Amino acid sequence: MNSEFLEALKDLEKEKGIAVDVLLEAIEAALLSAYKRNFGSLQNARVHIDRNTGDFKVYSQRTVVEEVEDDRLEISLEDARKIDPRFNLGDVVENEVTPRNFGRIAAQTAKQVVVQRIREAERNIIFEEFANREGDILTGIVQRIENKNVFIELGKTEAILTPSEQMPGEEYRPGDRLKTYIVEVRKTTKGPQILVSRTHPGLLKRLLEMEVPELYEGVIELKSIAREAGYRSKIAVYSKDENVDPVGACVGPKGMRVQNIVSELNGEKIDIVKWDQDPSKFVASSLSPAKVVAVEVWEDEKVARVIVPDYQLSLAIGKEGQNARLAAKLTGWKIDIKSESQMAEIYPEYNQYEENPEDGDLESYLSGTDELEYSPDDDLAKNDDK
Repeated sequence: MNSEFLEALKDLEKEKGIAVDVLLEAIEAALLSAYKRNFGSLQNARVHIDRNTGDFKVYSQRTVVEEVEDDRLEISLEDARKIDPRFNLGDVVENEVTPRNFGRIAAQTAKQVVVQRIREAERNIIFEEFANREGDILTGIVQRIENKNVFIELGKTEAILTPSEQMPGEEYRPGDRLKTYIVEVRKTTKGPQILVSRTHPGLLKRLLEMEVPELYEGVIELKSIAREAGYRSKIAVYSKDENVDPVGACVGPKGMRVQNIVSELNGEKIDIVKWDQDPSKFVASSLSPAKVVAVEVWEDEKVARVIVPDYQLSLAIGKEGQNARLAAKLTGWKIDIKSESQMAEIYPEYNQYEENPEDGDLESYLSGTDELEYSPDDDLAKNDDK
């Protein structure tokens, strides 16, 4: 090694961002390991590379003791003071022991260390780049599929879409362009491992922000998302500006904005509803497209009973209970759905508000002090599986 080698390391520092001192320390450690392996595995030694010339030297190290038990590791105080009278017990005496044919081994070792450090630096750069993008959306090209895992090319690295993060019914082929959501970036010995998802609610959120400028700018606020990937999603949005319709802004002219997202998610249905501070209104809108007659809430238990027309019951519950389930996730409330005829069977007094509107409307009755005798736990369990 010489000054040209040092210049090469300085160039690497500029290009790869690896400090010269870090490389030299790594080379010294590798040279020491090579020396012990080939020449003196039982003795203490130190390798030093001159930072100005690039010359390297190997020094043996022996501790100054009163009685020598192993002359490869220890030296007597008397012999140490023959070398330098300033030595005392416990000091370390160094002697140069650089082997004559060590240059070839040193050059090979230095090359291996530099190559390894360059790889590590490149991996760290990639890790830092993607670690800062966790929770973001990225576009890549499907490279290959192994054991149902989809590997997506991202330039210098690749992301993994595991089976659990793939959308039901979606097929992936090499060469397909795919938008995914970065769930996690892990640091491994083989480099960064980037785990992505097509089912995460965050993917829907990011797609909305890309399509709806008002969301990105903060004019509209996305309050909550409930998603069953590949089938249906519900989104609650809100705007502090009374002049801005949050639902209309997300839907877009002729439905173009939301349609672009639906196309990206391969036909997944998306319901966009207006968030309201009043839980009864929010719960009612969350069951869209079903029409709601009235909502009764128990705020302490976060339970809501919703009454719908008979012909709207199946729509409110949804196929296999999907609409009701998503509404519950969206609002954070347990929702019990009843049709008007069911209410009449359970509570006969309900009929007087159907037959005699002059007695008052149903919603006023439910929100008043003269409530129907009902506990929210009575029949919520009936709808838990819906």
